[in-house]
Amino acid sequence: MTGEAGAPDPLDKGAERIDALVIGAGPAGLMAAEVMGRSGRSVVVVEGKPSVGRKFLMAGKSGLNLTKDEASERFLSGYGDAAEWLAPMLADIGPETVKRWAEDLGQPVFTGSSGRVFPVTMKASPLLRAWLGRIGAEVRTHWRWVGWDGQHWLFDTREGQRRIAPRVVLLALGGASWARLGSDGVWAGLLSARGVALAPFRPANMGFVVDWSAHMEPLLGLPVKGVALRDAAGRWHRGEFVVSARGVEGGGIYAVSADLRDGAPLIVDLLPDLSMDEVARRLAARPAKRTLTQHMAKALRLDPVKRALVQEFGRPLPEGEDLARLLKGLEIRHAGPRPMDEAISTSGGVRRQAVDDGLMLRDLPGVFVAGEMLDWEAPTGGYLITGCLATGAWAGRHAAKWES
Repeated sequence: MTGEAGAPDPLDKGAERIDALVIGAGPAGLMAAEVMGRSGRSVVVVEGKPSVGRKFLMAGKSGLNLTKDEASERFLSGYGDAAEWLAPMLADIGPETVKRWAEDLGQPVFTGSSGRVFPVTMKASPLLRAWLGRIGAEVRTHWRWVGWDGQHWLFDTREGQRRIAPRVVLLALGGASWARLGSDGVWAGLLSARGVALAPFRPANMGFVVDWSAHMEPLLGLPVKGVALRDAAGRWHRGEFVVSARGVEGGGIYAVSADLRDGAPLIVDLLPDLSMDEVARRLAARPAKRTLTQHMAKALRLDPVKRALVQEFGRPLPEGEDLARLLKGLEIRHAGPRPMDEAISTSGGVRRQAVDDGLMLRDLPGVFVAGEMLDWEAPTGGYLITGCLATGAWAGRHAAKWES
């Protein structure tokens, strides 16, 4: 095969020959492109949507939580069953590296009281603009990967179908949520047909459906603050969530959503700063003329939404120590997760055994995978973006060394 890289080769059925191809322009793909470019590869990034980083920009609407400033062992534990697999990648690009990365792009960061790290601007767009300028790769939008034509990679574009014959490919097409932003999971069928082992997609970091009774209607949309939620291992996670018309959602829910999805009950401690004994003591001191609801508001400072949750899921209300136990472990009964496309992220995708240590597909030599396409999940709080950056850099580094 002859011809300059990037030029159509008449012996190659009109395929454009390029050096390195990155498919998907989210954080994982862009980080891979930057690493490959620094290593001397000539990189073309293609994106099916009209612009790049759409999910990244959406995350910026809530402040862009880049990472979490905590001890490495604790940070790694946020990746659950995938922690061992991702450990070397997160050792290369972890919280401190992510902070320096943002600052090197002219975006100072700060750490909130919960350890979450944000750009001072609380926006994604300045960071993305600076990053794209530094990467310097050619970016083609409206290029949607639709499969192969023989040995060539086939794309639908505004100018019709195009074929590319790359020397190395890196896939960073995201998971299967927020399809309108580009992560539709359609790629799973293409890889499965080539023998790549995949785990089924499941929602992650999602809300849960609750069929509220009529008395909750005036409170829908209100936050439930200052609570703790229990995971399947019995650990408590401080946070807050929102009572919405659709159910419950928000950071506190997302922290335990994987366990809830897998069958654990949703247990909430409404008074995490008080011991069981102290709650019982205060309840026992109720004046004779005060109703139980009034007493919970007065003695325990339960706000209206917390009292409503107790009424919703605790009737008939017990008294004494039984009520104290209820307040310290209220089960919110739900009807399962919201639809997968509404989830912030997904689990499932390319299984660990389907890739080698450099994240190259065993069944497709020269094809690497990064980001949410891989079968890992983590809660919100900085873990997701850091995981995407880390896997992107790792796969990009190994792809840069590939010689076809």
